Amino acid sequence: MLLPAEIEAKSLIPAIRAILAVKLIREYKMKEELAARALGITQAAVSNYIRGTRGDTDLITKLSSFQEVMRMIDEIARDLAGNNAYTPYTMSKFLQLCNYMRFTMIICDVHHDIESDIDEQMCEQCKVSMIGNGRMS
Repeated sequence: MLLPAEIEAKSLIPAIRAILAVKLIREYKMKEELAARALGITQAAVSNYIRGTRGDTDLITKLSSFQEVMRMIDEIARDLAGNNAYTPYTMSKFLQLCNYMRFTMIICDVHHDIESDIDEQMCEQCKVSMIGNGRMS
């Protein structure tokens, strides 16, 4: 059984980085080295994201279909391209994106894709802990 933090670390964050890498290179015309520095990864990782050889392409496509996810990613990309990679404001946007994916249960879809035999009682308990009384926990 994977914990939500593991789903984020192993799947969601790499997919978000892949989308961001593509945006920084194609839309903001950044060089791979600068995009890598902004994302806190290697130039080789950026190159692999651009070529589609790193990151779950199905998940990247899925995340790209969510308008609010892409709006948040666009804001982050704009900040990163504006040389605001390591500001508290930009970090908070990234955390808001992760929280949004928990709160809207996008993370659950990803988890089910990875582990198809999840006990539904476990899912219900996880949902309660993530959304609690209408709040993100």
